[in-house]
Amino acid sequence: MYDKIQNIRGENMQNRIKPFVKWAGGKGSLLNQLNNYYPSELKNGKIECYIEPFVGGGAVLIDILQNYDVKEAYAFDINIDLINSYNVIKNNVEELITNLKLLEKEYLNLEKDDRKEYFYNIRKQYNSYRITKDEMSLQKAIEFIFLNRTCFNGLYRVNKNGDFNVPMGNYKNPTICDEENLRALSELIKNVNFEYGDYKASQKYIKKNTFVYFDPPYRPLNITSGFTSYTKEDFDDENQKELALYYKELNNNNVKVMLSNSNPKNTNKEDCFFENIYKGFNINEVYAKRMINANSNGRGEISELLITNYESDNPCYGEIGCIAGNTILKPIISN
Repeated sequence: MYDKIQNIRGENMQNRIKPFVKWAGGKGSLLNQLNNYYPSELKNGKIECYIEPFVGGGAVLIDILQNYDVKEAYAFDINIDLINSYNVIKNNVEELITNLKLLEKEYLNLEKDDRKEYFYNIRKQYNSYRITKDEMSLQKAIEFIFLNRTCFNGLYRVNKNGDFNVPMGNYKNPTICDEENLRALSELIKNVNFEYGDYKASQKYIKKNTFVYFDPPYRPLNITSGFTSYTKEDFDDENQKELALYYKELNNNNVKVMLSNSNPKNTNKEDCFFENIYKGFNINEVYAKRMINANSNGRGEISELLITNYESDNPCYGEIGCIAGNTILKPIISN
């Protein structure tokens, strides 16, 4: 596996493996900056196990697999169809590609009104059945990827009944089957264990020399920004506090931990929610582009938080307003 990864490392970023889905809160645009905050133990080969309890689109997982030698990797998510799709890509990518290419050909050959009917038929079929954590469904993965690539803004959102309810997007020629990327991703994740479950399911894999990256559902900055929820369960302030307790538990076990979340000070300068629940840890402010939003006026640069239980060897660490790449990094040390 690692010989193949070594060949990828020398390529340009645009030719590298990408997430197979568009995902709200995806970290693809922040990878250069996140690299600056990875623990030095990962960079010098001392980290043997990588765990991502909220894998989502997997941009950070892919980045670490391509650039660092970890012996074990575990990824979790409470979106069962997302985990199923990862496992289908990992274990049955050729059949997946064959079927996606057929759907892509059929869809792109249709006129606009016929495309609309086609999309909503697939969505209806997708919502008509559920899979269990113990099965791997090729059909579900096909529908999941098709809907993600053709729906509005590539957003994944479900209602309280668990039904996918995002409308059709207005794309002229969407790429439904990125054949080359799917094959490369399949090879890259061959040794990754993907499991359906919440972040606490990762506990059994915690061991010495482990790095854990948390990218939970972000705390909403306002009522309307909560549209990014991708399961029928909410992740409220109490859930955020429970996650902070788990973060502290890992810290007590000498695990290297990094966590991303929204910065409430974007809308309320007096809101110290994260400074309070992560008191004593290193809190950095990162400016990034928010790529998925229901309102186009709400897109653009926004501040996010990056919280670590270790000091970074990033040259910007400790310098107010230091610019790394296209991102401004501001440390907020929580005492």
